[in-house]
Amino acid sequence: MKRIVSLLLAAAVAAVTLFVVAPFAVASSTATAVKVIAKDFRFTLSRKTAPHGKVVFNLVNRGPSPHDFKIAGKKTKVIKKGKTATLTVTLIKGKTYTYICTVPGHARLGMKGKFKAT
Repeated sequence: MKRIVSLLLAAAVAAVTLFVVAPFAVASSTATAVKVIAKDFRFTLSRKTAPHGKVVFNLVNRGPSPHDFKIAGKKTKVIKKGKTATLTVTLIKGKTYTYICTVPGHARLGMKGKFKAT
């Protein structure tokens, strides 16, 4: 009998905890989206800063050459014209990150820039 009461009490505590904590967990898991257009050996970003935490970079290749996007030590796959790729990174508050295209020669031709986590 004591064991059943203990299990019911534990289940009740877990349910209350989940009810109270779940809304905050959902709110903290939101990510900021940034659209990245690759074209003619340059990137155009929908924004140059984002709140720190999870940021999702959505790469769209509108140029004739293949491109990728690298930031914060992570990168997308190389994509061809008309294709898309998504990259999710966690950025640290106050840090400025360099982004580049890692296809040989592309960064040197201008496919690079700075992005800041606020």
